[in-house]
Formats: sequence, C-alpha cells, structure tokens
Amino acid sequence: MIGASGAQGGAAARHLAARGHEVRGFSRTPSSLPEGVRPFPGDLGDAGRVKEAFDGVTHAAVVLPMVYEAATVSAYVRHVIDAALAAGTRRLVFNTGNRLPGRPSGVAAFETRRHAAQALLSSGVPTVVLRPPLYAGNLLAPWATGTAGVLRYPLPAHVAVPWLTHADLGAITVAALTRDGLEGATLDVGGPDAVTGQELAALSGSGVRYEELDVAAFEAALASVAGREAAAGVAATYRWIGAAKDFFATPDDTAARLGVPLTPLRDWLSARGTGAGKGDEPGRSGGPGTGGEAARKGGRA
Repeated sequence: MIGASGAQGGAAARHLAARGHEVRGFSRTPSSLPEGVRPFPGDLGDAGRVKEAFDGVTHAAVVLPMVYEAATVSAYVRHVIDAALAAGTRRLVFNTGNRLPGRPSGVAAFETRRHAAQALLSSGVPTVVLRPPLYAGNLLAPWATGTAGVLRYPLPAHVAVPWLTHADLGAITVAALTRDGLEGATLDVGGPDAVTGQELAALSGSGVRYEELDVAAFEAALASVAGREAAAGVAATYRWIGAAKDFFATPDDTAARLGVPLTPLRDWLSARGTGAGKGDEPGRSGGPGTGGEAARKGGRA
C-alpha cells in the first residue's frame, strides 16, 4: 500500500489487514503504519525502491503524498506504473484524495491528480479510480471545533457535502480492490448524506451554529502541520470549491455497485465522543492524502 501511514491509506490498510490480507506499507514514515501492516520504507521518487516494493504484489492501493508539482507527481506515477507492470499487478486502486472538477481548473492539487488518474487508466495496469469528497474526520480538527457551540469549515454554508468517514473509505477501497468487473472504472464515492453547513451544525448538537472559516486562516493552521506548500495547495481547492456549483453531486449507485453499507453522518456525529468514528482521524481532504499501499490474500497488496 502506498501511503499506508496516512489517514486515507491507513484506513484501507487496516481493513485489508483485518480481513487476513498480507499488507505491505510503502511509506517514508513506517513507524506510523497501522497494526498488522508490514513496513517497507521508501520514497516514490526512488524508482528502484518502488519496483522492489511491488515485487510479488498482486493488488495495490495508492494515495499520493501532499505534493502538487506537476513534474514530481508525474515521476511518482511513472515509477508506480513501471513497477506494477513489472510485477504483473492484477488490480490497482488509485485514490485521488479529492473529488475532481469536470473541467480544467488551474488548481494543481486537482490537475496533478487528474493527470495521474489518466496515466494509470491508460497504462495497461488494471486500475480503478476513486474520487472521494471531504472526510468526516476533518470535523474533529482543532480549527473546526476550537470554540464551543461553533463549527467552522473553510466552505460557504450553502455547499452540500457528502461527508465520508475514513472507515467507510477503507471498506470502499477493499471493495474496489477485490470486486469483479471494476477495471477501468472511475467512481465518485461519498457518504450517504449530503448536508449544508447549517444542516451539519444542526446534526452536531442543539445550539451549534455553522461559521465559514476564512480560507487564509485555514491555510495558516494547516501549514503548521503540513508545511506551507502543501497547505497552499489544499487551500486552493477550497477556494475553487467555494465558488463552484454542486461540486459534490454524487452518483447514488456507488454504494450498491461496491456492496459497501455507508455510515449515516448523524450516527457518526452522535458517536464521535464515545469512540465514534474509530479509525477516523482528522485528515486533509479536498486536497491529497498521505500515501499509498499494497495487500495480499493468497496474493499480496
């Protein structure tokens, strides 16, 4: 698994390991891998190391790191493609880390993932592309919950979001890796409930109000954790989404097609203080996640 040390890749790695798959986690920070995942330290910029990571891998899941420089991302993807082809990988699932606009946006965090998806789908490696929305775990971040009775997020209140839990993403990724007939598919995945800011606040508790967080303030908070370049890249996606119309419109057949029951947002919110959303952690969404992965059951990912 490429990116198994991140919130998105880690969710998939946990699901794979729990189902008895042999999971190899390719990551620059192997100490952060979920339990049951075998570390394989490496960097996507090292073609030889990526090829070693794919040796014997039958199924692979990939989440790219928070890098948006086009040439760098293209090199990462080329290394993954070459390694997967050499290994004879039977299925590769690429998580774009965010929903993608239907037209060119000029936003690097979107366009590098669009080009990556196109390259993988045309590579000869059997590929499934997942395009998630925003993650419920983001609502637990300090900048979202810093003031009692106020829920903040860097989107206008009218934007309806089908919030997805990381646990559900993990189940979706496993289904995309193992379900027959999905090769070549691009799936916009999301939670079962698309809610506006006001609706989200109402679900969060009596007296809670929604407040649009200034994107610049969000960017500054994220920069302290992820670095200035990554934060700027993610912030650009929120500015674009805030000005778009119906960006998160989600096909209603994805859950049925993948056979994955999805967690209602109300249930996740009501349980979050008592172990709810276990396996969900504040993550970066709307922008990229933090890695990628591979697993095996009779095979290896």
